Amino acid sequence: MASLSPAPRAPSETPDETIRRLTTELHEAYDQQAAVTEILDVINRSPGNLTPVFEAILDKAMALCEAAHGSMQLYDGQQFRAVAVRGLPEPLGDLLRGGIRPSPEAPMWGLLKGDRFVHVPDLTKLDIPEVRFAVEHGSRTTLHIPLRKGDVFLGQIVAVRREVQPFSDKHIALLENFAAQAVIAMENARLLTETRETLEQQTATAEVLQVINSSPGDLAPVFDAMLDKALNLCGAAFGYMLSCDGEVFHRVASRGLSPALQAALPPPGPTPGSLAERFVRGEKVIRATDLREGDAYRVGAPAARALVDVGGVRSYVAVALRNGDRLVGIIAIYRQEVRPFTDKQIALLENFAAQAVIAMENARLLTETREALEQQTATAEVLQVINSAPGDLAPVFDAMLERALTLCEAAFGALWNYDGDCFEAIALRGVSSGYAELLSGPQRPSAGTALGRIARGERLVHIADVEADPLYQSGDPHRRALVDEAGARTFLVVPLNKDERVVGAFTIYRQEVRPFTDKQIALLENFAAQAVIAMENARLINETREALEQQTATAEVLQVINSSPGDLAPVFDAMLEKAMRLVKRRLAIWGFSMASSIAGSRPTAYRTLPNIRFRCAPTAMPRRSS
Repeated sequence: MASLSPAPRAPSETPDETIRRLTTELHEAYDQQAAVTEILDVINRSPGNLTPVFEAILDKAMALCEAAHGSMQLYDGQQFRAVAVRGLPEPLGDLLRGGIRPSPEAPMWGLLKGDRFVHVPDLTKLDIPEVRFAVEHGSRTTLHIPLRKGDVFLGQIVAVRREVQPFSDKHIALLENFAAQAVIAMENARLLTETRETLEQQTATAEVLQVINSSPGDLAPVFDAMLDKALNLCGAAFGYMLSCDGEVFHRVASRGLSPALQAALPPPGPTPGSLAERFVRGEKVIRATDLREGDAYRVGAPAARALVDVGGVRSYVAVALRNGDRLVGIIAIYRQEVRPFTDKQIALLENFAAQAVIAMENARLLTETREALEQQTATAEVLQVINSAPGDLAPVFDAMLERALTLCEAAFGALWNYDGDCFEAIALRGVSSGYAELLSGPQRPSAGTALGRIARGERLVHIADVEADPLYQSGDPHRRALVDEAGARTFLVVPLNKDERVVGAFTIYRQEVRPFTDKQIALLENFAAQAVIAMENARLINETREALEQQTATAEVLQVINSSPGDLAPVFDAMLEKAMRLVKRRLAIWGFSMASSIAGSRPTAYRTLPNIRFRCAPTAMPRRSS
């Protein structure tokens, strides 16, 4: 470190000289206090904004230290970069603003090693390129004062004179004082910035939570709010959020993407080298300083090419959304300049990702709770119909079919009875009149049809796209009618099983290609089980009612016998009436033979309706089902 030599002992002062010296020192003290006051005023007027503070400090330092020009430079660990300059020739100012990497021979190297200051009385004594450049632009004597916070080196203040004129101890002390003020201002700005950032993050979190509370179960506004806050707080130009169900990705939110970029981006998915593929393999955070210089862009990955060539992307960061070890989504944000995201910004994005996972889990639980409540309500309503119509299955089946269509998000459907040979529709809902006519009457299932597969014992039949099914493509008229007449695209069939025997089936249809979920399949199977129980209950009720009617009829006939001893006519009338009612006949004759009196039998009692005609008709052949 170059420093001043001890000054020679001065001769005794005269009173006038003492007065002049003290007066000068007093003025200097006033000037210093005024400079400090002005700097503090600038700090107060520019909270968190260091540029006017650095300029004010440098102005006062150069004036009070009698320097021709100077600069304040911050150190990033590799380079010194000027954040304020005063009086410098333009070429030298541009050089310092652009940043210089110090060599071990450079004057500031001593500050990096821990020196208190570096004082170079004559720069021409140093033969290094950056010093020669400074000399060529009028620098001769320099004073370098470090900016330090504890043991952390932050930068330097440099005061320069155009002639060989070393700085005094007072000037060194004064410049050190200004350096201390600069460090305090930097620390205050840091604390203020951190406080502001923390407040902004807390505000953003509170706003996102408010959106979650105001949209229970609805994730779209939640994702939009999260993405808005992430872009704003992280200083990104645009971004998007993906959800992941297994290996299927969906873009659930985007902000700032131009229509051209949206059109150019390929569908999200784990293609080789893509973000999705890397996250599927287990990465948590993926970042790039310059996407254009990355491997994905160089090898021509479609997403990387679209982001750079159409979206102008340079720097980006993406964070995985994970529920435990399971990947449930991705949030990615982009900048259109080379400016890497800081660790704080990445941590903030990870916090938003964690909130998104919580929101998704809450929505899942809320949806499951709502679905369970809807299913319980539907079951209760069906049971209420069963109770209100004991033994009458028509309103029960109608209610079941209606609830099944609603909860499974289907457009129309049918409930079938199966007698071991033919299916017959016993309830229809939402079916067009033309297709309903096709479903009327017995339907004998053939081997390749959905009902045929059910009759053979398959647990369920689920056709995701009827038009892509071989039976439709082969031109089968019933399957063609299902699409062309009824508009079905996706359908599901589950059997009604009793003691491992098929007694019927549920069929539900969607008019768009949208497969039913596992939950919806399980729900329809539950309705099928309820239908079997209802059928069995109705059978038991009807058998009990018939047995009671028979017992009542027997008791009534016995009462007639007891009330008419020896008189058979009222007995036969009563018997015939009961028989007709129990077997639901509209015409009956009672007769017997008295061999001793007549050669043949003759009727002794009858019940009939007038003008009855009987007509025989051939039995209708059952239709083949689709």
